[in-house]
Amino acid sequence: MKPVRVLIVDDSATMRTLLSAVLRLDPAIEVVGHAADPLEARAKIKELNPDVITLDVEMPNMNGLEFLEKIMRLRPMPVIMVSSLTSRDATATITALEIGAFDCISKASFSDDRAFGALQATVKAAARAQIRPLANAHQASGQREQPVGNADYVPSGKIVAIGSSTGGVEALIAVLSQFPENCPPTVITQHMPGAFTKSFAERLNRMSRPHVSEAVDGAPLTPGHVYLAPGGATHLEISGPGQLRCRLRSTDPVNGHRPSVDVLFASVAKATGSKAVGAILTGMGRDGAAGLLQMRQAGANTLGQDEATSLVYGMPRVAFEVGAVERQAPLDKIASHILALTRSNSNGVKNVLPRTL
Repeated sequence: MKPVRVLIVDDSATMRTLLSAVLRLDPAIEVVGHAADPLEARAKIKELNPDVITLDVEMPNMNGLEFLEKIMRLRPMPVIMVSSLTSRDATATITALEIGAFDCISKASFSDDRAFGALQATVKAAARAQIRPLANAHQASGQREQPVGNADYVPSGKIVAIGSSTGGVEALIAVLSQFPENCPPTVITQHMPGAFTKSFAERLNRMSRPHVSEAVDGAPLTPGHVYLAPGGATHLEISGPGQLRCRLRSTDPVNGHRPSVDVLFASVAKATGSKAVGAILTGMGRDGAAGLLQMRQAGANTLGQDEATSLVYGMPRVAFEVGAVERQAPLDKIASHILALTRSNSNGVKNVLPRTL
């Protein structure tokens, strides 16, 4: 196979040199050029036709977000955002992921040699991703309209657990934007640096009818609330029986991740048994497959995002292959399936998924 051709765009010469050195350690990657700002990058894209771009958030002559939006509208291609850990950059990075950036990488992570392999893997995965034009991406500046058919939704007492990784920003926005204000208690683990999850939770809260926040240790799970695992230092688990609560555990990474989707799903299986619905969305790797299988074996309903709508069909693919997924569905059907399975049914008949998508 031909090596992945990468263009590095950053106003810092030091960062351009560092990124080049890291990527060139992998023979499957070729750094074909550098640019110090978006205007230079625009010319280099036309000249070099790279497969992947790494893009700084704050740059002279044109903001990184503005340049990203132009790329996704005019020449959609995989873009990896390289961001510092400031709160301003965190907010901008979340916006970039919503616009259509493939993933975000923290500049601070390059103090850890283990991040080098992660960057190389991300670049190679980006080259294989299904990048969609911005016109088809989810962009919202405010709260969405009430979804048709959900005005009379009454929760049944089940909880919802969702796991996602690369591409998860757009996917979670798509799912939560269809949830009613009184949605079932929902817990989410999204692979994301710790500096970004607070901004992401705030973004989801502005765009959704339920209340969305970072999970806090000991917080009770209640209808109408969505709890996002804080990134970086802890795993999100659910404790029960009785009153279900969020638990944050500072244990070792699982599958290379903290928080880990497997940890969340396994705790839900133990705490709730069949009184839950699990969904695994787009992402690299296999995190979540084993935990989702535990949920299904405990009697919970389980869903997986299908290949056609996944930015990266990694986590959903592995979960499907091991038998953890009861039903695969396109992204725009995941929310309606979750709500169908968690809706209160006064006649005592068990809720089931529709026969067709």
